[in-house]
Amino acid sequence: MSGYEVRLGLYVDGEWLGGAGRETSQVLNPATGGGHAALPLATAEDLDRALEATRRGFETWRGTAPDARAALLIRTAALLRERADRIARIATLEQGKVLAEAKGEVAFAAALLEFHAGEAQRIYGRVLPRPAGTRSLVLQQPVGPVAAFCAWNFPVLNVVRKIAPALAAGCSIVIKPSEETAGSAVEVMRCFEDAGLPGPVAQCVFGVPDMVSRQLLASPIIRKLSFTGSVPVGKHLTRLAADTLKKVTMELGGHGPVLVFDDCDLDRTLDTLVAHKFRNAGQVCVAPTRFYVQSGIYDRFAAGFAERTRQVRMGDGLAPDSQMGPMANARRPEAIESLVQEAQARGARLLAGGERGGNAGGFFFPPTVLADVPIEARAMNEEPFGPLALLHPFETVEEAIAQANRLPFGLAAYCFTENGRRQNRLGDEIEAGMVAINGVRLSWPDSPFGGMKDSGYGSEDGPEGVAAHLVTKAVHMS
Repeated sequence: MSGYEVRLGLYVDGEWLGGAGRETSQVLNPATGGGHAALPLATAEDLDRALEATRRGFETWRGTAPDARAALLIRTAALLRERADRIARIATLEQGKVLAEAKGEVAFAAALLEFHAGEAQRIYGRVLPRPAGTRSLVLQQPVGPVAAFCAWNFPVLNVVRKIAPALAAGCSIVIKPSEETAGSAVEVMRCFEDAGLPGPVAQCVFGVPDMVSRQLLASPIIRKLSFTGSVPVGKHLTRLAADTLKKVTMELGGHGPVLVFDDCDLDRTLDTLVAHKFRNAGQVCVAPTRFYVQSGIYDRFAAGFAERTRQVRMGDGLAPDSQMGPMANARRPEAIESLVQEAQARGARLLAGGERGGNAGGFFFPPTVLADVPIEARAMNEEPFGPLALLHPFETVEEAIAQANRLPFGLAAYCFTENGRRQNRLGDEIEAGMVAINGVRLSWPDSPFGGMKDSGYGSEDGPEGVAAHLVTKAVHMS
């Protein structure tokens, strides 16, 4: 028994819809390439029904008291924690990450629900000073029904990241998670349903992505778009949303630079970075990827990084000794292999990994390290989104900052130095929405998560996550 016992379906107006009369797609196991179950895909009529339900849901939910919205989120968080082992196993079976990482993802999702429960009760306006007998108020109100689209790499967290702030703000939502990791999303929706969320308030649909996005975003019912995914798709959805001037939050791709200076604690830095680089097989938008290392420690850093990388145990995410699972789909190993071969042709040195090996049927690619990667190599300019570390030396802090800011991406960056003055400068001058110094954690429930430049705009998490679902109104009374 695989443990993938999920009743896949669409959740529309409080009803679960199965495959009857609908096309289906297969949810696969990345560790074997085999199929788990058939996922029903929404028809145009299903989407129309979802839009009408979310319209009605907004009229109800916007008037629901903040403490009642908060209580719903708290109950959902409790159910996520109660079902964590089951949901984490499903996430591993359809996305590939090791089970410990999947459990951590569920725990973070629950914490995020609890944080937004508090934020639901902290949506403040203000009173402006006016002459006696008059009033001017500034109100923060829910923007309206939301259309949300999210990626497969964090199949539990990405869904919660969309739904929780929308509900906290008083919005209804239609969410389309990835078809490749549908079971995780279905289990999250069942937690909301069992916590007592009224059916019309949140819809969960799957389908042909372009058809779903065009139909939802063409509707005047939807007033906000929230998307997590690639830069090209984000730009495409933004253009669709522009026709009806929807409010937009974009959390797009990155190409995380890592600046390692010669005064860092080298062993601690290596231990931290190798573990973080290969988390979720490198399929993380904020993954450290371009490692710029000061020349005085470059050779030692490269040797230490490669040695630690070769010790990372790759295998089925459910295996107790696995430290890195397969990639999520068949497309990713091919893409990484192509980047590695092109970089080597340009003179990069392979220090670890580099070729697909055994694991017949699964979507595996080994943890890979390339040194002396030319700046012109594709991998240094296109987000690899996989277990590939790229090493390149630098001399001065000015050179390092220039390399960090060279690309159009600006999501996450990492710096390792013990020089306090340099730390301040790096925090000021690096063009990224999130910068970690002497550490790697960027995601916290109370901190904004988002980027700049081609990595998108707007923030999720923190108070900013709820604020992104609000509009401002001034009311003047005489």
